[in-house]
Amino acid sequence: MILITGGAGFIGSNFVLDWLAQSAEPVINLDKLTYAGNLENLAALGDDPRHSFVQGDMGEPGVVDALLARHQPRAVLNFAAESHVDRSIHGPEDFIQTNIVGTFRVLEAVRAYWANLPAEQKTAFRFLHVSTDEVYGSLGAQDAAFTEEHRYEPNSPYSASKAASDHLVRAYHHTYGLPVLTTNCSNNYGPFHFPEKLIPLLIVNALAGKPLPVYGDGLQVRDWLYVKDHCSAIRAVLQGGRLGEVYNVGGWNEKTNIEIVHTVCALLDELRPRADGAPYQAQITYVTDRPGHDRRYAIDARKIERELGWKPAEDFDSGIRKTVQWYLANPAWVEHVQSGAYREWVQTQYAGNAS
Repeated sequence: MILITGGAGFIGSNFVLDWLAQSAEPVINLDKLTYAGNLENLAALGDDPRHSFVQGDMGEPGVVDALLARHQPRAVLNFAAESHVDRSIHGPEDFIQTNIVGTFRVLEAVRAYWANLPAEQKTAFRFLHVSTDEVYGSLGAQDAAFTEEHRYEPNSPYSASKAASDHLVRAYHHTYGLPVLTTNCSNNYGPFHFPEKLIPLLIVNALAGKPLPVYGDGLQVRDWLYVKDHCSAIRAVLQGGRLGEVYNVGGWNEKTNIEIVHTVCALLDELRPRADGAPYQAQITYVTDRPGHDRRYAIDARKIERELGWKPAEDFDSGIRKTVQWYLANPAWVEHVQSGAYREWVQTQYAGNAS
């Protein structure tokens, strides 16, 4: 059995679905169900007895301890995080509490649990922490991609909070011997992505006839990773990763934001043309850039390929087509996640920012 935190969020829910599609091993799924946590993501599991969902806050003392004592998992995977840079700029405290304090609480619970395991189970136990490439800061146009040896230089409250959590995980390995693994991934995309992030926001806004907001000049570069490829990478690290090591997970797909916008628009022109025959690119609106916007991220994923034989199965063309098709096929999911709170956030973030 494995215990997952944040398993109703975007990456976590995709991982749960992927895990149970390939394994009979049960999952205990702890999620606080904040705005981005959504049990509808897991509806395909129905009443599958291999999946046990628990609503709770990993940062609340005693919550994780009780689950560990009751279920005796062989591994804990920490997906839970506040992850949206813009939200961290407007309200950083939630990021400090979840990403730093929450990770600390989980580490403390896991350390106590692991210390009392029988020798064989203690040797086999793993704690896997899922993190981001944003902890490394920003790259220049000609800089080499981030490797695992790159210095941490976080530039937003979000990335700083994730960097702090990474450092805690490292410290618990070196101080206490806790058998940890860390993954730092590039930008994920795919099914069940909450529509505050670029790709789902573009799809949802395009279909609704709303502006497609592009920050600044749109030339910020990101490395894009299809979420199911990320899930397979995490499985590979959990199974064979060296204790205490960090593995960068990337898609080898560097794209500017404006390239992403044009690609999504072209796919929607093909798959769901506008009623008036106009191209979706007509909805593009440039807005004031976010404060401290990192210019470029890029992941060097050679270590995970060299050591564990992992590489992404999807290139960007195949992954983005699958993603757009999924959103077109699941309008009810999109409608349900667009609550009043979500609409209020979009209004706060983008209203009056056109440039």
